[in-house]
Amino acid sequence: MPKVKANGITINYDRQGSGEPLILIPYLTADCACYTFQVAEYAKKFTCITLDLRGTGESEQGATPYTTEDLADDVAAFMRALEIPAAHVSGLSLGGAIGIWMAAKYPEMVTSLSLHSGWPKTDAYMKTVIGGFQQMVKATQSVAEMVVLGLFPWCFTPELYAAKPEYIQGLADFVRSRPAQSIESFIAQSNAVIAHDAEAQLSRVTAPTLITFGRHDVATSTRFAQSLKSGIRNSELLVFEHGSHAPIYENVEEFNSTTMQFLTRQTSKEPAAMAS
Repeated sequence: MPKVKANGITINYDRQGSGEPLILIPYLTADCACYTFQVAEYAKKFTCITLDLRGTGESEQGATPYTTEDLADDVAAFMRALEIPAAHVSGLSLGGAIGIWMAAKYPEMVTSLSLHSGWPKTDAYMKTVIGGFQQMVKATQSVAEMVVLGLFPWCFTPELYAAKPEYIQGLADFVRSRPAQSIESFIAQSNAVIAHDAEAQLSRVTAPTLITFGRHDVATSTRFAQSLKSGIRNSELLVFEHGSHAPIYENVEEFNSTTMQFLTRQTSKEPAAMAS
């Protein structure tokens, strides 16, 4: 996959499809391959650009500590390096936190915003959850094993584990096959999650925004729905009734069809220019 220098670090990315640019921002511990199921669908109408956040996949770590605002600055610099003046921006979990900052600081660069399992400000409950992940990483000395044993149960419902154990195993194999994230990088990344506070930025978001949650998500539950919906003026809310933190894997067809409907409604008549 290609790489580009942006905001002082080398960022690895992938580009597929044609049409208006759509930036897909990964979640905690993930690299650009996490959107495999979405790219296959989105690339029919959009140029899908997925990137590895700093310190994940094949992107450089850069200086630490950093914040979710700094990660948004990375995305903005990344777009400039690729000569993308504006794009639809979609983020899951940590990607959603970054998306809020992106849309607030760089409104001219965000055509539409999709926030999946996002939150405006980390509360005491989330700090405890993320702190537990940090302790598990230190104990196992493996980010991948922490994801499979610790993060997965927060991402998927018990019903999915019971109905499709082979599917869960396939996802676990996929995680273990990806480029390994260092423990130091995970700690820096998760510290950015713990410190996340974009509550005061919500009113600065002007892009049409889709906000989604999984009904059974506990970490970023619907307790955050009202603050996001009321804080972002031009927004709509969707709850996936049969999913947890990661409906992109648990309810793939429903997730893709509903999010594609939103994105299609936001497309302009003349696609934004893109560098070759």
